[in-house]
Amino acid sequence: MTVEALPANQPETFYRGAGRIAEFRNVPALADRPEDWVGSVTSRFALAPAGLSTLADGRVLAEAIAADPGWWLGPDRADTGVLVKLLDAGQRLPLHVHPDRRFATAHLATPYGKTEAWVIVSARPGAYVHLGFARDVSSAELGGWVEGQKNDEMLAATNRIPVAAGDAILCPAGLPHAIGDGILLVEIQEPTDFSVLLEYEGFGLADGHLGLGYDLALQCVDRGAWTPARLDGLRGSASQLLPAAADEFFAANRLHGGDQLPHEFSILVVVGGEGRLSGANDDLAVRRGDTLLIPYAAGPLRLDGQVEAVRLGASRH
Repeated sequence: MTVEALPANQPETFYRGAGRIAEFRNVPALADRPEDWVGSVTSRFALAPAGLSTLADGRVLAEAIAADPGWWLGPDRADTGVLVKLLDAGQRLPLHVHPDRRFATAHLATPYGKTEAWVIVSARPGAYVHLGFARDVSSAELGGWVEGQKNDEMLAATNRIPVAAGDAILCPAGLPHAIGDGILLVEIQEPTDFSVLLEYEGFGLADGHLGLGYDLALQCVDRGAWTPARLDGLRGSASQLLPAAADEFFAANRLHGGDQLPHEFSILVVVGGEGRLSGANDDLAVRRGDTLLIPYAAGPLRLDGQVEAVRLGASRH
């Protein structure tokens, strides 16, 4: 067997979960922790080694990949290129922004920013996300909101987008956003933990500027207006889970029984039903709540049964 069924990996964070990860997963998980970092070789910002995944045999995944990168990643990759999470919003998250690659290269010493995407697994009736400003916002206005923690004014200037199970939305780096309460989602993102918090009062935090100071950190914020037409462009189609703009950053596909998995490193999250995952080296039962780490050495795989899964991996560009 080459495919790894992963244990829960739930680093501490500042907001509340509501037990949805523990209910979803088929392995022991903490009901009060709102995130499960799946197949992670990324640590929490300034809190390493928190966030790093451990395999069932006790090895740290990052160390296992470093010891045998060809087996895990194949001949053409230097790193996994992605961070995958389960996220359980037990409360509304603060409005925040992730820097793009140019800003991260200049100020955070990494080539990766943090474009991300969300695949909604379940959502309470009336669930929503805040995504982008609905009108142009000046630098001075944004700075005043953040300095004075005028959270109601900030949120009122955003687009409030209803979401339901099955939705998939791209959130480009720079776009202000906040996930509302009552949502369980699979998140795929670039492999960093960079967040500039526009709100921090009320979340037990003193600030959220990544140690850069807000004068610099707020330069990564997209302050332009996001119209309904622009927001529609962040969704995929019937044939493509995410819009083409995501392809530069990661690959994400929805799979059902009978679908093939390509020969490459990836993470599989089973979001519905049950079935089997099989290949030359593997044959295992899978069901809703499983998170599976698929190394390059697994070769091509096939998913069978009455099952739905999301396959997540690095960009092919």
